Formats: sequence, C-alpha cells, structure tokens
Amino acid sequence: MKKKCFVALLAAVVISAGSLTAQPVKEHGQLSVKGIQLSDQKGEPVILTGVSYGWHNWWPRFYNAESVKWLRDDWGCSVVRAAMGVGPQKSYLDMPDWSKELIGKVVEAAIDNNIYVIIDWHSHVIKTGEAKAFFSEMAKKYGHYPHVIYEIFNEPVNDSWTAVKNYSVEVIKAIREHDPDNIILVGSPHWSQDLHLVADDPITGYDNLMVTVHFYAATHKQFLRDRCDYAMKKGIAVFVSESAGMEASGNGLIDYTEWNIWLEWMKLNRLSWIAWSIADKNETCSMLKPSASSEGNWKEVDLKESGIKTRELLRKMAGIN
Repeated sequence: MKKKCFVALLAAVVISAGSLTAQPVKEHGQLSVKGIQLSDQKGEPVILTGVSYGWHNWWPRFYNAESVKWLRDDWGCSVVRAAMGVGPQKSYLDMPDWSKELIGKVVEAAIDNNIYVIIDWHSHVIKTGEAKAFFSEMAKKYGHYPHVIYEIFNEPVNDSWTAVKNYSVEVIKAIREHDPDNIILVGSPHWSQDLHLVADDPITGYDNLMVTVHFYAATHKQFLRDRCDYAMKKGIAVFVSESAGMEASGNGLIDYTEWNIWLEWMKLNRLSWIAWSIADKNETCSMLKPSASSEGNWKEVDLKESGIKTRELLRKMAGIN
C-alpha cells in the first residue's frame, strides 16, 4: 500500500514538474487556422493562454528574458504579448531602435523558452507606412520561427472598418512577403469590438488570419459575446488578445460573475485569450505592485488582485498544481 502511494505521489510530482517546464511550441509547432479554429501542426484545436505586457514605453523594465521565463514556468503562460506602444511619448514613433530592442528581448526569450509570442502594434490610430516598415522588418527577422504571431492593430478607435480593412490588407501584404504562414491578428473599429462589421465585409485572399476582440468584463457583457457569435457563425476566426475582469477604464472592481461567464464562453468556443497587463501602474488592471522585481520571481505579496486571479487561471489551464 505504501509503495502504491509513493508511486502515485512520484507521478504527481513528475506531472507537476513537467508542467512547470512545458514548451508549447515543441508540442504544437506551426499554428494555422482551420475553419474558425486555431490549430496546431497536426490540425488539432489549440487554445493559447497568457498575458500581455503593458505599453513598452511606460513599463520597459519588465521587457526582459527573465520575466518571460518566469511567466512560462510559474504562471503557465503558453503565449505572451509584447505591446509596443505607438503614439504616446517615448513610443516607437519617437524611439524606434530602442522600441525594437525591447520587443526583440521578449520575442527572443519566448523563442528560447518555446512559447508563442504576439508582436503587438499597440496603436489607436492608423499609421500605414510605419506599420508596414515595422512588420516587414519583424517578419524578415522572425518569420521563420513558428513561435511568432503578429497583431497588426491593437485597438482602432475612430476609424471606419473600410479604413481599417484597407490598412490591414497593406500590412498583411508586407508581412506575407517574408512570412507566408504565421498567424496574423486583425483589429476592428471601436476598441476591437465591431466584429460584426468584419463579418459582413471580411478580408479575403489570405490564410491564417484571425480577428481580435478585447473585453473588460465589468463593462463588456452579452452584447459583445453576441457580436463574436455572429462573426464566428459567418466564418470569422476570433482571438481574445486583450481581456480582464474590471471596467474598460482599467479601474473599478473586478466583476467575477461576468468574468466567469466570459471564461466559460471562451472555453466553450475554444478561444485563445490574453490577460492585461504586466505593469505596476496604480490601477486595477495592472497585475503587479511596485515591489515586484523587473525579472519575475514574484511572490503573492507582489501581485494585485487581478494578478493573483490571472495567475491562478493560467496555472489551472496549464495543469500546474
């Protein structure tokens, strides 16, 4: 009896240890879109879960290899999102070389740790020329790695879908000149929430495209899930590239009831999701306190409520006890 208990305990330890060093890219390989489902190299459905770094120009201290490894090993992230700020002070438009250096640190660490990584053009306005040049460079440099996903427009705000669609096609062309197959994420108007407009006038002629939706559960409720359902019924593949439990302002109380509804809905539809954000700003959605080190190794005392809950969810998804 004691021997059986020991064997069971040893097996549990091995499984737990294996989860802590999981390498999703080795397991799933090259991603693609089959119908409306994100799929792995075998054509099987895959769900990626992880976190987004905050704007690189405001929280550059977290953009390093050590934090990426910690997010994989301790939080169970299968994907991280490098949010390169475009527009505000010290953004890519002001400091392109420094910005690309920081994004590169996260991308290369994700590759080294065999997790997926989203290169996010974190902008609210159209900058076609700049985006084409940036993504052409990123695709040329990293496009041969199956780890890489491109998010070409974080959150269009005031532009029409016609304008966003035209912009997206131009950037997709620039990426596909160097990278024929990695996943490209496309935003939609009004903070990446007008998926119904995309569904009625989709981008055609390209493979492995997905449309993003962003939700903050205390603000965005059934109406936004209905829009996503409508889009998926019309053949649009959906990726939740930014989400959290509080208000859209990033502040306010976490609405656990609505957040759980979103989580169940995403599970039902086998949707990948990213939580916002690895930052230490004085707001509900920033997951870390100023006491958190830049390189990970965070204790619970370093995490805010949203960080504690997000870590718990991700570890559960990754099978980490």
